[in-house]
Amino acid sequence: MSGSSDYFRPLVQTGPIRPAGAVALAGGWGWFTHLEVLARGRIPKVIPLTEAPSEVIDRLAAPRADIGGLSMASPRVMGILNATPDSFSDGGRHAAADDAVRAGQAMRDAGVDLLDVGGESTRPGAETVAIDAEIGRVVPVISGLRRAGVKTLISVDTRKADVAQAALEAGAGLINDVSGFTFDAALSPLAAQQDVPVCVMHALGDPATMQVDPQYDDVLLDVYDFLDVQIDALVHGGIARGRIIADPGIGFGKTLEHNLTILARLSLFHSLGVPVLLGASRKRFVGTIGGETKADARMAGSLGVALAALSHGTQILRVHDVAETVQAIALWRSAMAGRQI
Repeated sequence: MSGSSDYFRPLVQTGPIRPAGAVALAGGWGWFTHLEVLARGRIPKVIPLTEAPSEVIDRLAAPRADIGGLSMASPRVMGILNATPDSFSDGGRHAAADDAVRAGQAMRDAGVDLLDVGGESTRPGAETVAIDAEIGRVVPVISGLRRAGVKTLISVDTRKADVAQAALEAGAGLINDVSGFTFDAALSPLAAQQDVPVCVMHALGDPATMQVDPQYDDVLLDVYDFLDVQIDALVHGGIARGRIIADPGIGFGKTLEHNLTILARLSLFHSLGVPVLLGASRKRFVGTIGGETKADARMAGSLGVALAALSHGTQILRVHDVAETVQAIALWRSAMAGRQI
């Protein structure tokens, strides 16, 4: 937590029996009886709940507020809808607005909870897109979805206030900024003024250069500290903590080893006191470990990462393969509970 040299990670458990004294995690499906205490330059240790500061337990246990009308007490699926010609996995597939609208309708029918519409590729090496061009990509998709009767919460994936403003006017209800609200100083005041939820993500540098030898002192704690500071800044800027989502930014200025370090201790980010989103779908490390060079053939590996994230209590999964992820979540939850959920 901010201002402390110690970081507290709940050791999340799931299953049909919750032991006496266990604490529910963030009002969701996980619970914990012990925490791992991390600190820079010190070997981690495990402590029982009784030895943890009360404010730490309070932040970890507090139910997360609904986001755009969606309860955070069960896993949510955010479908990726890239209206771009050059995204790393599906670039060009939904570049035409009509194609993107049909894809969004299919995701809705498959049970998606949020649609994340983006008009600027943030793959490694991608260049910044002009504001007018980005607006011209996302607004027809968002307005088209609304005209088609899609009532699903729509997120606009942008770093720019002017794009976000146009998207909100077209029917979006959440701002997802991969720069963690560091790219455009006007974006967080806009979110506060419009009273919309936001997702703040960690990225090391700009997409054009972020994968050029990324370096950290301690990747897990460095990412945590960045998100902690940015969330506090957003709160002080008028955005309620209950309207903020945190994303550690898998693949954004991170090597394979960095990504795995974060995934292994993903539950640390619950200490931020906000819902946690994970976006690892089809990313390069999935292909490297899974032996698949084609991004659009990495569904199985992406599902593996998604289910691992659920075991950490992650609230939102940002994915390409919506129907398969929805099905996997239903089976995972029922298997963990020992009953159909």
